[in-house]
Amino acid sequence: PAVAMEAFAARNFVEKGQKPSGKAFIEFDTVEFAARVNVFYEERLAAGEDPLKPGYAPFCKHLFVPNFVPGLQDTVLLITDANAALLKSEYAARTEKELPVLGRWFPKDAVREHIVEARFLDVILYSREQIIEENKAMGEPDDGVRAPWGIVSVKPQGVDTEIPMEPITMMRNALGVELGGSGVPMVREEYTKSVEFWNKHGRVQ
Repeated sequence: PAVAMEAFAARNFVEKGQKPSGKAFIEFDTVEFAARVNVFYEERLAAGEDPLKPGYAPFCKHLFVPNFVPGLQDTVLLITDANAALLKSEYAARTEKELPVLGRWFPKDAVREHIVEARFLDVILYSREQIIEENKAMGEPDDGVRAPWGIVSVKPQGVDTEIPMEPITMMRNALGVELGGSGVPMVREEYTKSVEFWNKHGRVQ
């Protein structure tokens, strides 16, 4: 297959029948998920379309797939006077080896009545070469997977276009692979666009 599920993204999944909690919020089998993504990818290629859309660096691509996960909700919410006080913040790392950074989000339980089911999945892919480089820098063993693209994140959303990367993620990436980033320098114009969007929206988790 062209696309494989990476451990970094798999941590966001729980098996069917188990209760989603914390970072694990996608109730779907990871093997079946990757299989469906590959089917969509191959169908788009067969139709003469390049399904991979450019990401923030040459090694990053987006695959916008119609949402096939039952009940999976949008993870972006507009900030209003009524819900702004519900926002939470914390210094946190996505893995034990990453540098903790400041994040901000809406607790899902607090805004559940205001979020809707996602229409699309932004399946974020890294090239195999980049995944190997980052795993090596973080001291992770080579898992032997050689699919050219690996799923590193899945973002349920309402549109089939890229939502700006959060400012703190841009900062983390610029820190370098040794601290959990990707080593891609920050671009001021893209950072400004991100700030404009995320000043008005919050992540739901």
